[in-house]
Formats: sequence, structure tokens, C-alpha cells
Amino acid sequence: MEERLQKVLARTGLGSRRSCENLIAMGRVSVNGEIAKVGSKADPQKDRILVDNKPISMPKAFTYIALHKPKGVLSTVVSPDNRKTVLDLVEKSVTLYPVGRLDFDSEGLILLTNDGELTNRLTHPRYGHEKEYRVLVSRPPDEEQLDAWRRGIVLEDGHQTAPARVSLLNTTGKGTWLKIIITEGRKRQIRQMGIQTGLPVLRIIRTRIGPIQIGRLTPGEWRYLTAKEVATLKAIANQEKTRNR
Repeated sequence: MEERLQKVLARTGLGSRRSCENLIAMGRVSVNGEIAKVGSKADPQKDRILVDNKPISMPKAFTYIALHKPKGVLSTVVSPDNRKTVLDLVEKSVTLYPVGRLDFDSEGLILLTNDGELTNRLTHPRYGHEKEYRVLVSRPPDEEQLDAWRRGIVLEDGHQTAPARVSLLNTTGKGTWLKIIITEGRKRQIRQMGIQTGLPVLRIIRTRIGPIQIGRLTPGEWRYLTAKEVATLKAIANQEKTRNR
């Protein structure tokens, strides 16, 4: 059965639908000898689909990894300047891709997989999956500042963030720790929110993505997700997909 080409490519583990769409737009994908276009459809059972002149193959099984990304590591597949990436930290027999992003200066939980369809559902903004962080700000916030985070903040580019759930954890000599739960993932969003409200952010640690907790993983450590965790992730992703149709 014919499907949108980016959906077919995502199922092979080449990345999310959006990243696969970029491959098509760059002219790197052909179907039956012709360069594909964005919006093209194909049947992987009948058509000859090539990416960079190599035939695609559907994986027999997917791999799912939880990693505690240290500060100073890129959450990308390839580094433009030889800096270490998250893929340098894991042993892998298949090509994996990070689910979403985590800033270079931030640390904490990031998921790696070759399941492009699940990646799409977990990262697309319309699905609104929760991400939880421990955030160290430079000074104790007042209620007005916390309420601004809870209502949503207009960033420098004009985007207004969705309401965040914010609570105080504790105050140390270096500042105040907050627990923040958001459903977005814009670039450097939490740091920008801090700047806009006069609360410079000193440290960010992501502790949860959806139902997956960082647990006892220390920076640089990783583990495979359990079958139960994968099933829970897929169940949540499918619920959100149905809800947003």
C-alpha cells in the first residue's frame, strides 16, 4: 500500500518524519529511478526506494536507549566541529537518532532510537508530551516571577510559551532549584524564560520525558528501555495521535 514517502523512511530508522522530509527536499531520495519530491508516495513492498543511492531496508527490531547526557555534549547525530555527540557515548550496532534536543549546556535525560515513527510522535509540538526539569536559577524567585512562568512568557522571537508547571524545590548557596514541567521544546526555551523574568538560569537537568525517568543514571551512563517502558511510550503516543486527528 502506498504511503507518504517520509513516513516510509521514518519507519526504516532514518529519523523523524520531518528529518526524512528534509532528505527528500535535498534530492537524496529516489523511487524507481526518479528523484522523489516532498509529498511523493511509495509502496515499500513494490517500489525500489534509494537514499543516497542505497536501498532502504526495514529493521527487524528497534532499539530504545535512555541516556544521561552530560553538559558539553551535542544532542545531534553529527558534530560540525568535532565536539562529542550523544552517539559517541553509547555502544550501538545500529544507527540511532536522538528524540528531540537537549541544549549543549544542559544535561539530563535524552532518548535514542531508530524508531522514526515513535520519534515523530514524541517530538511533534502538537502532541504536547511532558518534559520535567530541575532548574537552578541565580536567586530566589518571587510569586510574580513564578506566576509569569505559569501563565506563559513572550520570548524574544515573539512566541508565547505554553503555561509551565513550576514549584520550588530548595535554596542553596548557589541559587534556588525549581521543578519545571513543560510540553514544548523550543531552542533554549527555559534559559530564555529565565532571562525574560529576571531569573538567570545557571543549570538545567532534564529528569523525565513522558513516563520515562532518568532514575539513577549518572552523566554519561545509559541503559536500554524495558519492554514495559517502550509499550507505555507507544501507548501514550498512540493516544495523542488519536486525540489530535
